[in-house]
Amino acid sequence: MEEGKLNVAWNRRQSIITPDTTCYRLLDAEGDGFPDLWAEWFDGRLLLQTQRHQPTDVRPLVKAFPGVRSIYWKRLDQRDKESPTWLWGEKVEEPFTVLENGVKYEISFTSGYSQGIFLDQRDNRQAIKERLAQTEPGSQRVLNLFAYTCAFSVAAAAGGGIATSVDLSPTYLDWGKRNLQLNGMDPAGHYFVKGDAFDWLQAFAKKGRKWQGVILDPPTFSRGQVKKVFRVEEDYAELVKLATQVLEPGGWMLCCANTRKVSSFEMEEQVRSGVAQARRRLSKFQSASMPADFTGDAYLKSFWLDVT
Repeated sequence: MEEGKLNVAWNRRQSIITPDTTCYRLLDAEGDGFPDLWAEWFDGRLLLQTQRHQPTDVRPLVKAFPGVRSIYWKRLDQRDKESPTWLWGEKVEEPFTVLENGVKYEISFTSGYSQGIFLDQRDNRQAIKERLAQTEPGSQRVLNLFAYTCAFSVAAAAGGGIATSVDLSPTYLDWGKRNLQLNGMDPAGHYFVKGDAFDWLQAFAKKGRKWQGVILDPPTFSRGQVKKVFRVEEDYAELVKLATQVLEPGGWMLCCANTRKVSSFEMEEQVRSGVAQARRRLSKFQSASMPADFTGDAYLKSFWLDVT
């Protein structure tokens, strides 16, 4: 690893590194001149990720990145989802806490393939927090689908909103409750729903349930109960349609997809189509860029919608 490139990557992220944000993307493969090497910083714990070979010499990283305490490695492989492997420094055997724009989140290097937060959504979470902070506390009800560890729900709650989190995994929903507690918020003031997002969207619509905000950040591929197979490239418009049906007039939506298969233009077409299929109209449509520390491929597509 070239020391000069490592120093450049560190320096270009100094605007992100603050006492209020202790987790970020430190190396973004080709974007920082390191093909097949991604590195994420979790308050001194460095997680390396590659698609092919395990890094063998981490000494340049220790030298270039002040304050590194641990180095772990994970192979990027959707078929073999293992927990990260320890390479150097302190062993991280218990969950720990990081800060993102002043909000606390629980991170784990021992709970499987994902560590508890997707760092590429930092700006979107902050935008939700800021948007809700401009409204009367408790007046905004937000539906967070495919919630995972409920990071979006925590951001909404930090802004004064009341979140409903839907996920297939009770383990992740419990993780989300702990995230709320880390920030001094009572999980009992929010709602946690186990199950298939498509199933619940249809049930919510039949019952006339409505929210002022809806967050869509589905996996690119999944198997469910109602929607047996979901593929972003084929089915996103249907998801947007169902979500729009439970959105109050004048409400907002955040529509995201982590995909390199679908272009931003194609994603936008699906989002617009879904709203039209629900027989609703857009009063505002805006795309969002990825955070500044993601210097490589802009794979995350994000759109903010206001719907009448």
